[in-house]
Amino acid sequence: MRPRFFDGCTVNLLRFPLLLVALCWGLWPIAVTAKELKPWNGGRTPPLVLSELDGKSVDLAAHRGKVVLVNFWATWCEPCRDEMPALARLQKKLGPQRFVVLAVNVDEPESRIRRFLEQTPLGFPVLLDPERKAGRAWSVRVLPASYVVDREGRIRYSAVGELDWENDAVSARIAAMLSAR
Repeated sequence: MRPRFFDGCTVNLLRFPLLLVALCWGLWPIAVTAKELKPWNGGRTPPLVLSELDGKSVDLAAHRGKVVLVNFWATWCEPCRDEMPALARLQKKLGPQRFVVLAVNVDEPESRIRRFLEQTPLGFPVLLDPERKAGRAWSVRVLPASYVVDREGRIRYSAVGELDWENDAVSARIAAMLSAR
């Protein structure tokens, strides 16, 4: 049975429930806009060990002593692409010796990521999550999804959706983490 909808398109009703289930269970990441960094109350920081495009392994635990922003993104996600240059400027402003951005690309071909990086060079590692294992461990359901990890390795803040990383309140909150003892 294929009913007609608004513009004359037909929809197979047997497929619609599967689409609804996929969306509800977070199987299809979507892009949204965040309003602010929110305090984290989601429990312990999951491990994060992934490879860069060149094959070099990056371990979040190796960045203890620095504040780390873990950003889950994809090239098809317009808000993700839009916030990448701001993330690079924020890292430069706060100092890469103390503040690191780790951009985790969610399940895309390396060729697509490389094309994006040719057009938008970044000053931070782009990590590969080809099977979305890290995304699931970090409970990522929407892109972009960002987590700010303190110098002891604990998530302190999160942002679901695009955030203005150059906003004074956002950068001040992260800067305060850099000077906290």
